Amino acid sequence: MNLLLLGRGKTGSLVAEIAKERRHHARIVGAKENADGMALRAENLQGIDAVIDFTAPHCAMANIEACVSAGKNMVVGTTGWYEHVSRVKELVNQRGTGFVYAANFSVGVNLFLEIARTAAAALKYDYTGQIFERHHVHKKDAPSGTALAIQRVVREASGRRDDLEITSFREGEVVGFHELIFESAADRIYLSHDAKSRRGFAEGAVRAAEWLAGKKGFYEFKDIWREL
Repeated sequence: MNLLLLGRGKTGSLVAEIAKERRHHARIVGAKENADGMALRAENLQGIDAVIDFTAPHCAMANIEACVSAGKNMVVGTTGWYEHVSRVKELVNQRGTGFVYAANFSVGVNLFLEIARTAAAALKYDYTGQIFERHHVHKKDAPSGTALAIQRVVREASGRRDDLEITSFREGEVVGFHELIFESAADRIYLSHDAKSRRGFAEGAVRAAEWLAGKKGFYEFKDIWREL
C-alpha cells in the first residue's frame, strides 16, 4: 500500500517504521510541508491508498475534510475533533470512502476497555470509581483521549448519568499509564494499562489501514480490532 502519514511526532514516525516493516511504502508529511493544506490537495494525493493522521486537534478536521473530499481512506488517531463525528460520518458516506478512528489503536488498550465495561457493574453495588492517567510532559491535551474513552465506557455500561472523575499527571517521558479504581467499604478493585512503548498504537493504526483496504464506511477501532 502507498500510505501518507500526517505528523512527524514520535508516534507518527514509528507508524512510518512499522509500515515499512510490513512492506508498505510510507511518506511522512509534517506541519511545514502541509502549510495551508498544500500536501492534501487532490493532485498531491494521487496514488495514495490511505492517509494516517497523528497530528494535533486544531488541524484534524481540516485534514479529514481534505482527504475524504479527495476520496481517500483515512485512519485517524488524533483526538479533540469528536464533536464533529456526525459531520465526518456524513461526508465519508457521501464520498464513498473508508474511515477508522480511535483515541487509542493499541489492542491492549481495547482489551482494557472491554474489561472496564464489565467492571463498571461495581457502581451498582455501592462502589465509587475514579480514573487516573499519566503521560509525558510533552502531551498537550488533558485528560487523554483514552481516559475519556474509559470514562465513556463506564458511564454507558453502568447506566449512570454522572462521569467518573479523571485525574491527569504529566511527568517525564511516561508513554501512557491509565488506571481505573473502584472502591467500597470492603475492598478496592484496581485495573490498569501501562504502555511500555508507542509500538502498540502505531502497529494498530497500520493494521487498521490494511483492514480498510477495499472497504467503505465509517468505523471506530473498538468495533473492528478483533478482525485484524
